[in-house]
Amino acid sequence: MTASDSTVLDDFAASYPFPLDEFQLEGCRALEAGHGVLVAAPTGAGKTLVGEFAVHLALATGRKCFYTTPIKALSNQKYHDLVARYGPEKVGLLTGDTTINGEAAVVVMTTEVLRNMLYAGSRTLIGLGFVVMDEVHYLADRARGAVWEEVIIHLPESVTVASLSATVSNAEEFGEWLETVRGETRTIVAERRPVPLYQRVMVGRRLLDLFASSDVDASAGFVREGAPVNDELMRIARDDWASTRLMRDRRSPRKGKPGSSKNPRSVGNGRRVWIPGRVDVIERLERDKMLPAIVFIFSRAACDAAVQQCLDSNLRLNTPAERDEVLDFVERTVGTLPGADLDVLGYHEFLDALSRGVAAHHAGMLPAFKECVEALYLRGLVKVVFATETLALGINMPARTVVLEKLTKWNGETHADITPGEYTQLTGRAGRRGLDIEGNAVVLWQPGMNPRELAGLASTRTYPLRSSFRPSYNMAVNLVHQYGRHRSRELLEQSFAQFQADRAVVGLARQLRKAEDALEGYAEAAKCHLGDFMEYADLRRRINELEKGASRSRRAERRDDAARSLEALKPGDVIVVPAGKFSGPAVVVDPGLSEHGHRPFVVTSTRQAKRLAIIDFPVPVEPVGRVRLPKKFDPRNPHLRKLAADSVKQAVADLPHSVVRPRLEKTAIDAGAADEISALRARMRAHPCHGCSDREDHARWTERYFKLQRDTETLARRVERRTNTVAREFDRVCEVLDALRYLEDDRVTDRGRGLMRIYSDLDLVAAEALREGMWDDLSPAQLASVLSVLVYESRRPDESAPRVPGGAVSATIEQMQRLWGELERLEKDHKLSFLRAPDAGFAWTAYRWAEGDALDEVLTRADLTAGDFVRQMKQLIDFTGQIADAAGDSPVRKTARAAVGLLRRGIVSTE
Repeated sequence: MTASDSTVLDDFAASYPFPLDEFQLEGCRALEAGHGVLVAAPTGAGKTLVGEFAVHLALATGRKCFYTTPIKALSNQKYHDLVARYGPEKVGLLTGDTTINGEAAVVVMTTEVLRNMLYAGSRTLIGLGFVVMDEVHYLADRARGAVWEEVIIHLPESVTVASLSATVSNAEEFGEWLETVRGETRTIVAERRPVPLYQRVMVGRRLLDLFASSDVDASAGFVREGAPVNDELMRIARDDWASTRLMRDRRSPRKGKPGSSKNPRSVGNGRRVWIPGRVDVIERLERDKMLPAIVFIFSRAACDAAVQQCLDSNLRLNTPAERDEVLDFVERTVGTLPGADLDVLGYHEFLDALSRGVAAHHAGMLPAFKECVEALYLRGLVKVVFATETLALGINMPARTVVLEKLTKWNGETHADITPGEYTQLTGRAGRRGLDIEGNAVVLWQPGMNPRELAGLASTRTYPLRSSFRPSYNMAVNLVHQYGRHRSRELLEQSFAQFQADRAVVGLARQLRKAEDALEGYAEAAKCHLGDFMEYADLRRRINELEKGASRSRRAERRDDAARSLEALKPGDVIVVPAGKFSGPAVVVDPGLSEHGHRPFVVTSTRQAKRLAIIDFPVPVEPVGRVRLPKKFDPRNPHLRKLAADSVKQAVADLPHSVVRPRLEKTAIDAGAADEISALRARMRAHPCHGCSDREDHARWTERYFKLQRDTETLARRVERRTNTVAREFDRVCEVLDALRYLEDDRVTDRGRGLMRIYSDLDLVAAEALREGMWDDLSPAQLASVLSVLVYESRRPDESAPRVPGGAVSATIEQMQRLWGELERLEKDHKLSFLRAPDAGFAWTAYRWAEGDALDEVLTRADLTAGDFVRQMKQLIDFTGQIADAAGDSPVRKTARAAVGLLRRGIVSTE
């Protein structure tokens, strides 16, 4: 650095044991200059350092800084990091259920907490100078992404925003939007990793490079698209394919000479690849000094099973000293929980695995257990973590090696391949800055694996950030309350969702302008010296359209008449099929009546047995005779077909030829349409341009004009549909709130004020149930049970009806279900679909826990993991608190507060 660089930045940089990278310096300088920044960099590149400089700058200049994160675990981790750096008196923490020093100069919080502050106009915002939005790419999250955009749009202009994102391919577009809504913003994209990442495949006992040029690509920090795949891997893939083919051929042997089409020559040697077990993989990584490692397994149960396999094999990765340190740490942290609860939670097995340096990490674990794993891992006392992909979401747990067992995962509906973005997010944790000279991404070989597809995952850079923003009912009442309806609409038009929609419109608008220019050219080419040829062409066009319309109308009428005539047919009726390949006399075997279209089955006079279609009957048909058919007539029997055909011939023998072979007459045009066409033809003949010698040449240009005009109108409608999409959806949300009398012009009514405090997928159901007094007479435990219906959402659909407490709880849940149905119909009337169906899957569990049942009993009956139970309880406590705030003078206020007290006990209160 030169002497002209800032003292604040000098002091900050000097506190690190390594020199700052150029992209970090660039971000820090932009912040110091008063500009916002967007830093998009790979996992582990050190982008959070720019956010930490925003904290440092705020403290140095006497302003506040809020550091926001998407999840509580990351908030807790960042809080402890900043406390270690600046001391507990300067740093606070605000999550849904934790408040520590909330008025401190630096406060770490979840993004939702900041959003709620902005809507409530909290005094805590006074003096705010910086907001760090860590993991800002979360705004693509379908469930919660809108919160990030709400915060970015509604923060005061005086606040400088530092946005930190994973590598996305449209960072520049996101940066442009930030500049539009926040003022001058520097977009800084870093693609080079500080630690080289080697992409490898474990095939049997061997570790092979994925790419033929791994050294070059790894040192560059990323792999270029189209990089050549290791030839050895391609040979193994061919052998693997051949072995599969060989086994299939042995099961179903084919005859033929070797090399013939019946017995094609094998490709490769037909050897199968040995698949190592989990313990084999860990031992190989330990031998090659590639630990610590995170092994991603996309299943909670499989993570737990992997830990058990390590225990069963007596795997030990810690020294005796490390083991003692682990035991001491765990007993000081989670060992203080009640003994009975620890037994239920599998504490002793958890402790045994940790002491050996092995652990699982997934959402089904108790949060205290997960935090214990994270802390021990960062201290180097856990060497292998078997984790689901949730670990990749922001938690600071870098590894020397990341292992992927498979490249498919369950997405809630089906087993799907992981995306390039997910692959990068997972493998990006490999390579610890300052600790490792290289990182390793290892994929285990699986039968049928295609190395080229894996290479595509590892090298693709096309994963753009897409907004998931939608205005909700709660958002609408809060916005209207603060800004009024018109200003709210303008604010929503600033969303990233609308920005992206408008960018998509740019190309369409360019096409529209070209089409409009071409229309002018066509109109010029069609000009006639005798008069207005466009007027003359319009007369011709109207005549043509009227004639076509009349023809279509006649055909439709005849089709309807024909369909009605077919309904009257009975087996044995002799008819004359008016059109088609089988036209002529025939006998009806089966009328073939159906709501999908009548298709009579007939035998013709030429012995053909066919099922006809409506197209064979352009005009109505009537029986011209009748014959007797056998009760069990088999149309496949040629003798019976001959008898039927002879009967048909006999039945029509005396009929005139005009009946047996009728000519299809054109029906007359409707009199009104005929008069209009006649009048237009008269006007056309009288028009000056009718006598032009170049009339048909002009007409060709006008035909092109009218065709392009239709295409242009279609294009204009597409542009209109994409323009102001968010604002139009906001208008529909407001219409629903108007219908419920929550809004009145630019004012939130008294009945709408409760909705301002409720942040939930089913916010409107909760507000209406509260307003109608559905919960007024419930006990605290009963209220907890019915509120869980609006919070809980099953991980997988369960066809069986969930267990629900009887009496008042069951009756109230039924009332809430009916209320949801009414609101869903109201939504559909306004072309909206926000409110998911209530889910009673947690109602019994919430009730029993509030009634004081033991943890063991509750978890056994609910078939829940401890982590799921605690997470659901935390969400229920948070929502119940919102209901208490929204209840006003209602008796529900006191009941809800009591319910929170009943729920917050045992392992729920210690988290």
